[in-house]
Amino acid sequence: MFVRLQSDPFDPGDETNAFLDAHPETGALVTFTGTVRSTPDRPVETLTLEHYPALAQKQITRFAEQAIARFALTDIGVIHRFGSLKRGEVIVMVLAIAPHRQAAFDGANYVMDWLKTDAPFWKQETGPEGTNWVTAKAEDDAARHKWEDQNGW
Repeated sequence: MFVRLQSDPFDPGDETNAFLDAHPETGALVTFTGTVRSTPDRPVETLTLEHYPALAQKQITRFAEQAIARFALTDIGVIHRFGSLKRGEVIVMVLAIAPHRQAAFDGANYVMDWLKTDAPFWKQETGPEGTNWVTAKAEDDAARHKWEDQNGW
């Protein structure tokens, strides 16, 4: 398992190939790659992510460990960037390996749902109309709560 917090860009393809190469026994690999989103109705030029490094590392590691235990994953990796990112740049990547596909899908989804709501990152968007802090969304909280309702987790 690995959790990396970094400001430097990374290549999702290289990360996927390296993780898969390290687990030749696997049956399934699911990856999620999140990017800085910009839409016509909400254009974003940059997204700045601030964090408290020790707490972020600890929280994300906890989510990853829970995913391994809950879904019987073979392994999981999480990369999360911080600093100033331009639209289209990769922010986050989750790689989940399991003997079977459903466990890999669930493991990656579980970690992302917790990352969206409970990882200590503060996000500020900058666009043509200025800057604003990104606030929590009810749908992200609902996605996370679905995991809490299952089996007492």
